[in-house]
Amino acid sequence: MENIIRCGWCGTDPLYVKYHDEEWGKPVYDDKTLFEFLILEGAQAGLSWITILRRREGYRKAFADFEVEKVAAFDEQDVARLMNDAGIIRNKLKVNAAISNAKLFMQIQKEYGTFSDFMWGFLPNKKPIQNDVHSMADVQARTEISDAISKDMKKRGFKFFGTTICYAHMQATGMVNDHLVNCISR
Repeated sequence: MENIIRCGWCGTDPLYVKYHDEEWGKPVYDDKTLFEFLILEGAQAGLSWITILRRREGYRKAFADFEVEKVAAFDEQDVARLMNDAGIIRNKLKVNAAISNAKLFMQIQKEYGTFSDFMWGFLPNKKPIQNDVHSMADVQARTEISDAISKDMKKRGFKFFGTTICYAHMQATGMVNDHLVNCISR
């Protein structure tokens, strides 16, 4: 049997392996998916990514299947509902940030046409960055580009989107490819 090589961070958890093989590092240009990862990455702050992946379906249900207009319209009743939803991380700061970030996301869409155009506009020629990763020790937690995106978004009022979370978002949405050079998903 052939020895399949994957990035070590995904381990053997089937959910993590599926996410690694099918999503992580694959370029995303769809605003709905970019919004989904914005919400999920913000929820992940201080937690492990597998914790969020295991609750992803809960987030889909709780956050109107990541329909940005619906999330932006959430009110105090929705916040109360979310704070009682065991399917998500019940952190009031993160819940309120998700709603506020949805409104800001829509402002960027108005300004740039799409959130995708805004995000990808930070990259050279709007192309994914292919890093030569030989071990997970080579993977950075932030870059000058994630610093710039995060700084811009913070200035606009986004919460839970510092440079480290921004870089994780870039990895998740394929703006940067940090798969090991010998990984099957490279």
